[in-house]
Amino acid sequence: MSQHVIERRFQFAMGHRVFQHESKCRHLHGHNYVLWAIARAAELDSLGRVIDFGVLKERIGSWLDAYWDHGFMLFARDEEALAAVAQVNATSKVYVLERNPTAENIAEHFVEDVAPRLMAGTAVRVIGCRLEETENCVAEYRLRD
Repeated sequence: MSQHVIERRFQFAMGHRVFQHESKCRHLHGHNYVLWAIARAAELDSLGRVIDFGVLKERIGSWLDAYWDHGFMLFARDEEALAAVAQVNATSKVYVLERNPTAENIAEHFVEDVAPRLMAGTAVRVIGCRLEETENCVAEYRLRD
């Protein structure tokens, strides 16, 4: 497998809450997230790239804009938060996750479930991501080789 790895930075704003959290994260709140997608290909293309950064922007950035940016990510079992968001605005963008939306779980979900669909039809695999919830709090998830 190639040692050529690229990273592309994406920004989005999203609300969530950590279901049953013992402190202030139990409340609905939001972050200006930064997601670094880490991609690899078995071989460089004819121009010497893993992939054009613009392709990553189109595939991943467009998806983030459509599903996560300026929306809420809520745990499927968090009936209280789901109801509260629906009561405030029935047309709110809500992404329901089968796991508690911690930074760690969001990063894993992106790499394992979202990215493979987004990169289908290319020779590129997203092998990990770094998700910055704040400047001080970062989660990283990488596929096993």
